[in-house]
Amino acid sequence: MAEKENIISINIEDEMRGAYIDYSMSVIISRALPDVRDGLKPVHRRVLFGMAELGVNYNKPYKKSARIVGEVLGKYHPHGDSSVYDTMVRMAQEWSLRYPLVDGQGNFGSIDGDSPAAMRYTEARLKRIAEEMLTDIYKDTVDFQPNFDDSLTEPSVLPGKIPNLLVNGTSGIAVGMATNMAPHNLTEVIDGIVAYINDPEITIAQLMEFVKAPDFPTGGTIYGYQGVKSAFETGRGRIVMRGNATFDTTPTGKEQIIVTEIPYMVNKASMIEKTAQLINEKRIEGISDIRDESDRDGLRVVYDLKKDAVPNVVLNNLYNYTQLQSSFGVNNVALVKGRPHTLNLKELIKYYVEHRHEVVVRRTRYELKEAQKRAHVLVGLLIALDNIDKVISLIRASRDPEEAKFALMRGEGFDTSRVLSQLNMLSASNEITPSDNGHSSTEGNILSEIQAKAILDMRLQRLTGLERDKIEKEFEEVLAFVNYLQEVLANESLRMKIITDELLELKERYGDKRRTQIVLAADEFTMEDMIADEPMVITISHAGYIKRTPLVEYRTQGRGGVGSRGVSTKDDDFTEHLFVASMHNYLMIFTEGGKVFWLKVYAIPEGSKTAKGRPIQNLIQIDSDDKVRAVINVKNLDDADYVNNNYLIMCTQKGTIKKTSLEAYSRPRQAGINAITINDGDRLLDVALTNGSNDIVLALQSGMAIRFDESRVRPMGRVAAGVRGISLSEPDDKVVGMVCINRSDAQLLVVSEKGFGKRSSIEDYRITNRGGKGVKTFNISDKTGYLVAIKEVTDSDELMIINKSGITIRMEVSDLRVMGRATQGVRLIRLNENDEISSVAKIEKLEESVVADELTNNTNTNGVNHVLPDENELSLSDDDLSEEE
Repeated sequence: MAEKENIISINIEDEMRGAYIDYSMSVIISRALPDVRDGLKPVHRRVLFGMAELGVNYNKPYKKSARIVGEVLGKYHPHGDSSVYDTMVRMAQEWSLRYPLVDGQGNFGSIDGDSPAAMRYTEARLKRIAEEMLTDIYKDTVDFQPNFDDSLTEPSVLPGKIPNLLVNGTSGIAVGMATNMAPHNLTEVIDGIVAYINDPEITIAQLMEFVKAPDFPTGGTIYGYQGVKSAFETGRGRIVMRGNATFDTTPTGKEQIIVTEIPYMVNKASMIEKTAQLINEKRIEGISDIRDESDRDGLRVVYDLKKDAVPNVVLNNLYNYTQLQSSFGVNNVALVKGRPHTLNLKELIKYYVEHRHEVVVRRTRYELKEAQKRAHVLVGLLIALDNIDKVISLIRASRDPEEAKFALMRGEGFDTSRVLSQLNMLSASNEITPSDNGHSSTEGNILSEIQAKAILDMRLQRLTGLERDKIEKEFEEVLAFVNYLQEVLANESLRMKIITDELLELKERYGDKRRTQIVLAADEFTMEDMIADEPMVITISHAGYIKRTPLVEYRTQGRGGVGSRGVSTKDDDFTEHLFVASMHNYLMIFTEGGKVFWLKVYAIPEGSKTAKGRPIQNLIQIDSDDKVRAVINVKNLDDADYVNNNYLIMCTQKGTIKKTSLEAYSRPRQAGINAITINDGDRLLDVALTNGSNDIVLALQSGMAIRFDESRVRPMGRVAAGVRGISLSEPDDKVVGMVCINRSDAQLLVVSEKGFGKRSSIEDYRITNRGGKGVKTFNISDKTGYLVAIKEVTDSDELMIINKSGITIRMEVSDLRVMGRATQGVRLIRLNENDEISSVAKIEKLEESVVADELTNNTNTNGVNHVLPDENELSLSDDDLSEEE
């Protein structure tokens, strides 16, 4: 160790802490965060100022980008040419900035993420709107600071006539903080600023009437407004963006989805590539081809759809799985007086207005100073013109210009009365005197040194009468301008009017229409958005297996047919429930134990007609010893008017009936709730949705039925047991079905367990009191078997009948003629020996043509073939058509 070496011990933790803080502050202030006043980071500010200094204005020829980069790099920003060039390139890209500040010529990249050409190949100049950022910069409107080597000065902030931070936004990552500010529409922003100037106490909600939402350069749609509201109110929020798409059909009939706008900051090529990958992985289905047809006229991405694809479903899947829907996380962090702050909409406008107010004040002071200088010179010239003969004599008598100057300053014998009288008339403050503005060299002089020099420099042509008039006119104009500037400095409202007028001029010159659409009341994106709302046949077997099958898989057959294979079940299982529901419906599932569960139709696994399905216990928390007895289709449980004005009517096998408001069942719970109290030995049989003014029909397996008005049953609580609906004629008798009727043209369809059925007019059933034994509705015999189902039908309905062996038949109700109430009916389906009807469902007739299955053999679980009957087999015997016994 050297003898005189001085070593100072430093705690390494303290040194690292200090060095890191210095580094982080440098990044925050000098690199990553924008200034709230002009919305620019230092590199952006230096590029614009350097281009202005180089003279590449909007109305001047382009200059090579390399020359511009060299100018900025050598004078103001010594941090590498790539950082300067990349900054200039981004300010020239129309898909990056809402209002580009640089006019680029050449390859400046693309929305596909292509890199720009090297700086030696491209050219650039300022956009006209960028020059608005620099307007009045040389009028002492902003402070200048030394550059990196103290050889030049650069502005610490630009005058920023354009509210750049709001209209163009910015992003940056500092140390321990980041910023991500969205662009907005210039017209809306200026309207909002003007509203703030007129009323500084305006609320953010009121400002949002003008500044509605961000306006992205790539257009698209803002999906949902809550994120926008949060960003405006707090400075932070998540804005969901969607690309704009339309549906089209080619001349050949192929359906297409055409995307013309994509979310902001999304790489189009990357989006298409990832979409193709998802299609190959089968995560997105229904797309046969993707093409990028974008050109200089605009963006266009075409998705060709497969034949059976539903366009809305495919589009929603694209939104869900690809960047066709993305989010923009707003984080309004900017430097306010050198310190980072998170700012809401009103604060951003406030700081911009404060900056413009300071610029106007400093500009006015500068212009006042310059006007007073010019007025001072003009006073000297006017005095010289009033005393021209003396001035000429004095100059001729002088030995040199210096002597002439001092002689003019003394002004011996000069007449200044006319000039003073003009000053008194034109200048309210009379602050401008012949030698007063600090330029007099000696007390008592008539003229100042500046005035004397101006007289000596005056050309002889100024002595003509016309030139003299010009000087006098200019003098009057300058004095009037001085008075105006003094008034501006004394009147804040006048300064605010100047700011407003300048903004409105900018709006007129650069304002345009909003590009990004807004969906104000967008609901939360749910699973239903990706699922087509198609009709489904829901089947639930006796053993509790459930599935859904598209309705179009079932074809219509003539009355008396043997049907087609419906469900493949075990020998001891059969389909017990069959009904039709839409994919988006809520299913309220009622069990015979009196509980109710909720299930979306799309949550039920899909299966073919012959599929067994999935145990219902896998979908709802039903007890192992409980069974599903009824299902109610409900579109929406959130509509208060709907749930409060509709009722559920429930009946049990022992004839008990109960009426409860739907509102009591409108709050789904995963574990289900008690829907009715079931007495010992009884079980829930059926549930119907009514509007409170229906007629109720209950039918017994013994063939008796009762009709009474719904008003006979008062509304009860959710867990009430109910009241007597019909009296059973025998102890082992039971209710087989319930119908709620609210139209006079309806008919009652009854079906027996041996496949016989008929329809009768509702008028054949007289209205009685609740609790009676009823009237005969079906003539029971050994050939027909007991009654198993009762339905309300019209000619426009269709029936789906299924037996315990799984055979189904779909037929039109219009094939059955109306018969008397007490008749036996006709054969609806031919059954094998020991087979019985299991379930009957009413479905609405499809408007489109019914899908016809191939007329092929269908095999049941026992291996017996069932062939469709020929025309002779479809004829009925006289015994089948008998009406009275």
